[in-house]
Amino acid sequence: MLPSEEIDTPRGPARIDTDVPDRPITSLLVLGHGAGGSVDAPDLLAVRDAAVSAGLTVVRVTQPYRVAGRRAPAPAGHLDEAWTVVLAAVRHRHADVPTLLVGGRSSGARVACRTAHAVGAAGVLALAFPLHPPGRPERSRAAELDTGLPTLVVNGDRDPFGVPESGPAVQVVTRPGETHDLRRDPAGTAAAVRDWLRAHGWTAD
Repeated sequence: MLPSEEIDTPRGPARIDTDVPDRPITSLLVLGHGAGGSVDAPDLLAVRDAAVSAGLTVVRVTQPYRVAGRRAPAPAGHLDEAWTVVLAAVRHRHADVPTLLVGGRSSGARVACRTAHAVGAAGVLALAFPLHPPGRPERSRAAELDTGLPTLVVNGDRDPFGVPESGPAVQVVTRPGETHDLRRDPAGTAAAVRDWLRAHGWTAD
């Protein structure tokens, strides 16, 4: 892993952690964290390891509010703004990598979906996508997944935030026994992600 770096955004400094494979790089995967969590969540680390071993450079982004030590998430517009600025900087640093993929867990997945076209992503990875607030299925966020880009959703079948449905460009993998944190079997989640990456030709194997 390369040393952590800070990137200035209009919402304060964000932090990036970058892992580069020891083989030809095929794609760039940028991941965001959950609302009150960190980029060291078990599912994010497992996905990082699987993606790096498959030939992807993986960048994990810590939003400015978390860098500042706050747990309460910033408003959606602030998250999207900071993320877009960071993505521009990251894309510039890895300009030789042809394919950009974006994603994250929970809140980070929502940010990735909302900004996917603006940052020029080729695909979206949504871990523990929060389809609706717990107990409020009428407040669906399914429209955020409708980017038209190849999208993988990995959710637990016991997630109180709900499980999205598959669509024309959206593949949903439901992990048995998992809740919103996807902590029970991170390796299984990572395997599903690697299969999806491989199916789209974004890996080195």
